[in-house]
Amino acid sequence: MPPVPPATISALHEAFRRGSWRPSEVVESWLARPDAERDRPIWISTAAASVVRERARALDDILAADPARALARPLFGVLAAVKDNIDVAGLPTTAACPAFAYEPTQSAPVVEALEAAGAIVVGKTNLDQFATGLVGTRSPYGSVPNAFDHSRISGGSSSGSAVAVALGLVHCALGTDTAGSGRVPAGLNNIVGWKPSRGLLSTRGVVPACRSLDCVSIFALTVPDAARVFAAASGADPLDPQGRALPLDRPFLGDSFVFALPQRDQLEFYGDPRSAKAFASAVDGLATLGGTATEIDFAPWRAVASMLYEGPHVAERHAGIRAFFEAQPGAVDPSVRGIIAGAHRFSASDVFVAQARLAEVKATLARIWQTVDVLVVPTAPTTYTIAEVEAEPLELNRRLGTYTNFVNLLDLAAIAVPASIGSDRTPFGITLIGPAGSDLMLADLAQRFHASTGLCLGALDLAMPPAEALLPRADVARVAVVGAHLSGLPLNRELTERGGRLVRAARTAPRYRLFALPATSPPKPGMVRTSGNGGHSIDVEVWELPTAAFGAFVAAIPAPLSIGTVELNDGSAVQGFLCEAAVTAGAVDISRHGGWRNYLHDREQGPVPSAR
Repeated sequence: MPPVPPATISALHEAFRRGSWRPSEVVESWLARPDAERDRPIWISTAAASVVRERARALDDILAADPARALARPLFGVLAAVKDNIDVAGLPTTAACPAFAYEPTQSAPVVEALEAAGAIVVGKTNLDQFATGLVGTRSPYGSVPNAFDHSRISGGSSSGSAVAVALGLVHCALGTDTAGSGRVPAGLNNIVGWKPSRGLLSTRGVVPACRSLDCVSIFALTVPDAARVFAAASGADPLDPQGRALPLDRPFLGDSFVFALPQRDQLEFYGDPRSAKAFASAVDGLATLGGTATEIDFAPWRAVASMLYEGPHVAERHAGIRAFFEAQPGAVDPSVRGIIAGAHRFSASDVFVAQARLAEVKATLARIWQTVDVLVVPTAPTTYTIAEVEAEPLELNRRLGTYTNFVNLLDLAAIAVPASIGSDRTPFGITLIGPAGSDLMLADLAQRFHASTGLCLGALDLAMPPAEALLPRADVARVAVVGAHLSGLPLNRELTERGGRLVRAARTAPRYRLFALPATSPPKPGMVRTSGNGGHSIDVEVWELPTAAFGAFVAAIPAPLSIGTVELNDGSAVQGFLCEAAVTAGAVDISRHGGWRNYLHDREQGPVPSAR
């Protein structure tokens, strides 16, 4: 076996930056894996070697020509898997039903977005047929075993995607989530499962389960890696009827927050004391991070959860594949067929009654967000062996959705994050839940919690990496400012008036020089990238702007300043202020001050507002 590339996206990009790996070498490592790792039951189909090699060679050329620009793409050179109910051009879409299979001529927008961000899609993963199940056993391509113990279930329906990530076969994967399919398998395999707010990731090119509830979900070993996928793939799709734009400006929680959890007598672990103890420990861990727990009546949330399979939403599953289901019912897995056939129990009147009831309960439960920041629940109450699920497929599947089924019905965002691994090597995870649009806030808390566990990554013997700043979604742009646009300085209003938000203070890589430009009003510096070893690390602020406002901001920047790629000292790259080198010939080099604010202070030009 050849060397295995770094397992996290951040580590892979650092290896690209050092020149110790190239995308083509990553692909060759994938192709050299044993057939058992690139075949069923995890995979339904994989991309041809010639296809992924051609893709990798093109990325090699981009990396060689301009490493900084290449690595500004959040998924550059990353291996990705796609659940086989999401279209990938060149590979069949089966939804785990061979009789249903078709050959898409165009990839789903979320897949196109990943590839535009530099990802290499290596295959389509197994699932519970038609994304109907939380067990990972309802597929003619085989039951997907758990990454830690092949006798146990992997969870579903996004079983193959989750296990491929947990085993380090790919760096990230797409799944879907209607009732918990993007969370349960994450919890059972010790990885992160990001269930975005509905409509943020396009569901065009996705075989529907319940079209009004479906979400494309993200699997990764770490929250920052999942955030990279979210940044690349999110953004309202004008051609997706379910798509929408949501502000993701909910403030991060810091070291003082309130989290809700079910009342102690309402917590259900179905006789599993290990899970009960693991959840109690996770609650203590959140308290250590500054959280204050408050118990809530969980009965209304459970009542909403029951609506998904016991109410007329089952009819929406039938509507999604109606023509095929009625023509070939015998081609459908017996458990799946029984669920979808249940649609005939409901009338149109039942649908409207259920909608009215859901709206009423939703309005009542929404009040919780006035007093708490996040809801915390077990991702799954327990786990089972494959044999147990095969003997009792419906009831055990129902139990696995205890803490997940209500989330999409109530239009909430959620992230499943690992919490612990038992002495028997059984993973346990929790899910952080918030209102629609709270995705990045949840991700920030999820990263802090995950880091505090000290767990290994997935089923790999790899330590938790350092925390990272989370990348934003695709419809915002980040820009590093170095001079008069810093917080509290004269031109900062050009950012705030356009909806700008300060993300963080940072420093550049030690490859820049800073000059005080003459005859500018207000005074401004110019930052120039050096080609040799004479560079300095310069203080900057990273700001976030809506992409709709970014173009106007850039257009207003006067020469000799411009926006280009700036490398930060953590190895990441961001768009930022640079200056034409020619105009610095007569300017004062102020690089030794380490930043514009320090220079102003050292020159005693009056008090300068500190960064906010």
